[in-house]
Amino acid sequence: MIQRLSHTTLFVTDQEAARDFYVNKLGFELRMDQNMGDFRWLTVGPKGQPDLEIVLMKIGSNSGSDEESSRQLRSLLEKGALGAGGVFNTADCIKTYEELSARGVEFLAPPEDKFYGIEAIFKDNSGNHFSLTQPK
Repeated sequence: MIQRLSHTTLFVTDQEAARDFYVNKLGFELRMDQNMGDFRWLTVGPKGQPDLEIVLMKIGSNSGSDEESSRQLRSLLEKGALGAGGVFNTADCIKTYEELSARGVEFLAPPEDKFYGIEAIFKDNSGNHFSLTQPK
């Protein structure tokens, strides 16, 4: 029986820039940063959720993709065409929106009342979109 999700992967265009974004702009913890030859295992996670690691995977890293597939994936990611990267919960969406905006996080939609809570939409520096949600 599956008990929990421990890791999830986000494709990024530049691992060093992604590390800076997630650690210094979003305030996540660096969980692992290990070079293994031509492969870098880089994970981060929200400070309040120590049992989840988000793998920041560089497009083309050890994935078996050919150069053309990597180029297409990069293009789709940068356009924001791969859909939402996930939902991050917060106790105060407006306050978090203001804090993250001040740190340079690009929001695609400001906080708005929805039937499920208050939500703002932002993107990371690779083009992954996220919902920042204060649940009702």
